[in-house]
Amino acid sequence: MRQHNDSYTSLKTERDSGRASSQLISHPAAVPLRDGKNGRRFFFLTTFFFFSLILFTRAELVLVSFRSLFTAATLFLSAPEAFMDIFTAEIVEFWVGAIYLVAIIVTFAILTQKSLQTTSSSSNKETSLGKISFKAFMRHSIAVYASVVIFILYSTAFLAPFIAPFSPYDQQDFLVTAYQPPLSQLDALVLKQPKALIIPMQQGKGTTIRLANSLISDFQILKTRNEPNAIRFVNEYRVEGNSLVYRQGLRTKTMHVEELARGVKENVAVTRTFILGTDQYGRDILSRVIYGSKISLSIGFLVVLISVTLGTVIGVTSGYFGGWIDAIMMRIVDVLIAFPALFLILIIIATFGNSIYLIVITLSFTGWMGVARIVRSQVLSLKEQEFILAAKSLGLSNMRIIFRHLAPNTLTPVIIAATLRIGSIILTEAGLSFLGLGVQPPTPSWGNIINEGRDSLLNYWWISTFPGIAILTTVVCFNLIGDGLRDALDPRMRG
Repeated sequence: MRQHNDSYTSLKTERDSGRASSQLISHPAAVPLRDGKNGRRFFFLTTFFFFSLILFTRAELVLVSFRSLFTAATLFLSAPEAFMDIFTAEIVEFWVGAIYLVAIIVTFAILTQKSLQTTSSSSNKETSLGKISFKAFMRHSIAVYASVVIFILYSTAFLAPFIAPFSPYDQQDFLVTAYQPPLSQLDALVLKQPKALIIPMQQGKGTTIRLANSLISDFQILKTRNEPNAIRFVNEYRVEGNSLVYRQGLRTKTMHVEELARGVKENVAVTRTFILGTDQYGRDILSRVIYGSKISLSIGFLVVLISVTLGTVIGVTSGYFGGWIDAIMMRIVDVLIAFPALFLILIIIATFGNSIYLIVITLSFTGWMGVARIVRSQVLSLKEQEFILAAKSLGLSNMRIIFRHLAPNTLTPVIIAATLRIGSIILTEAGLSFLGLGVQPPTPSWGNIINEGRDSLLNYWWISTFPGIAILTTVVCFNLIGDGLRDALDPRMRG
């Protein structure tokens, strides 16, 4: 009997200790998130390494970008007319990319240093609501991975001039380069002929002329991506005395060796690899997908920013003031929601033409109604709370109550709606571009790249497949991020 009691007592002790240990492990604040911290450190170090690698491999272009930026700023302040005669919008991409590259490297260097200095004792300290929500989001592994993918996509869009292997507009020797499958390697002869038209230098003396010529020289380097010589793709070539015989498709041509940038004893050709293949014009699909991400992701972000801002303002105003203001605004919302948005977009584009700015404005003013309704419902419940009544009794102005107390408390559903909205906007833009009503060629967009390859999808599948995968990946990742934010910001789902 005593042995039975002893064994029962030991079993009960083990059961209670096991239950306590399981409760300790299951409670998120009981054990330091070592795996999460190690994961963040690995991400910070990896990101810092890869961005530093891009900076190292493209150091000359980055330096030229910063030099041209400072020169352009100086010339604009001293002689705006001379600056406008030289300036081209294409150079802004290099300026933005260089600033983003350096900013990301500095940011992740600081984050890496801070993550290495943190100790496990910091997890036991009291944290704010924002930190609690952030930790809850970090426990949502799928949403975290989706955020990393979105970060990579947006970084690719910003750094497109530095990481794209070719210009997205180059239609070069399509007799050789057209419809090349992924991972194709082609030989290209390096010619003495310049790659692009040489911008003539200005004549004269003085600070303005010197700055203008320096800016022209930098623009020339950036435009050619520091490859001043033109190249000619060939299927095969051979040297015969002072002549070089090469074949492009079914055509065999001859050129004098003096037209080459390299001597005959050297390798007169270079090898270019098309990782994702080429289209019917010989343009590199990878470069077009990278540059297309700039259009698609930028339109999605700008449209959501404008529509969410407009919807929040209208929703807060309608819910707070009520009365005839609420009635008029909500009837406008009802009419716009009842009218098919796609038909309205098509009518506006058919009437005023299609451009990137018109697409952004049209999509923005046809997508704010849902946000306005969500914000209005939140404001209707919040304005009867004690803290709002106390603010009114203290004599605070309506604008102060709206912007200091009501608007911040409606951000949670707005952020979730905005994240989920970006994916649908990208799909809408891709659909318009696919129909030929969005971004017009030769400007690359994921939608019009798919449109260009739809007639040859069976034989040349890679033209439409890779931009389609990019759209699918982006939309799915934004939806997963929205789900993660909903779980992290909602206390009932956060636990």
